[in-house]
Amino acid sequence: MSIPYVYDAGALLAIDGNDRRMWAIHHLALEDGRRLLVPSVVVGQAWRDARRQVQLGRFLHSCEVVPVGLELAKAAGVLCGRAGSRDVVDATVVTVALAHGAVVFTSDPDDIAQLSAASDVKPGLVIRRL
Repeated sequence: MSIPYVYDAGALLAIDGNDRRMWAIHHLALEDGRRLLVPSVVVGQAWRDARRQVQLGRFLHSCEVVPVGLELAKAAGVLCGRAGSRDVVDATVVTVALAHGAVVFTSDPDDIAQLSAASDVKPGLVIRRL
């Protein structure tokens, strides 16, 4: 069984911008049969116009969009409090990744690392910069 990936908004924006490296990462992950997780709030952070983001829409169909319900939202809020952060979207990415033992692909590794360090989960996350 392979380790899942969690994508943040930077990954979605890279796909939307047709970034070849991100497409390669994604295609290899699909070939490996990895679970590809995207918290629903991340979609909201990256999505702007269906007419202009057709490629991103297709990409999202190959991912598992994780709904953010009450418990996940609370956990992300608690993590924000521990880390001294206001970025609930990044905290949600970290919370989802920790819950699934996933690798995070992000354009903002410092913030993700800070949030990961503030969690009770050890060892911390594996973070890959885009």
